[in-house]
Amino acid sequence: MTKDHDDGRPDPAHRRPEPMSDTAVEALGALSKALETTERARGHLYSFHQLTGTADFQLDEAVRLLREAGHPEEAERVRTELVGRNVTPGHWTFQLIEEYDDGYYRPFAALEAELTDRLAGGRRHLYEAELKRRRRS
Repeated sequence: MTKDHDDGRPDPAHRRPEPMSDTAVEALGALSKALETTERARGHLYSFHQLTGTADFQLDEAVRLLREAGHPEEAERVRTELVGRNVTPGHWTFQLIEEYDDGYYRPFAALEAELTDRLAGGRRHLYEAELKRRRRS
């Protein structure tokens, strides 16, 4: 955990390196914010994955109850048409997650980290640290 110094400035880990411009700090802040939004989207994708899997297992109970209620044809339709069904052609939800992670999320996170290293010497959240200093009462 980092702390602010008595002079009101952010700790050294959150001070911009010289001669970094205001616009560069703002740009990295925007990139970081976009990555945070992507993190949230990724979380929703995992929720989609888990909820879809849960629903698929709940279908087993519907099939059982339909059979028990004397509706074997309907039970068989649910079993053959829905249980284990692909959510998109040829894909279960875990495959969508893998494609998202490999094709979008990881390259996004890697580029954000690379630019933070290159432009800010690895110092993260400079925009937020300066905003905190400006807004402190």
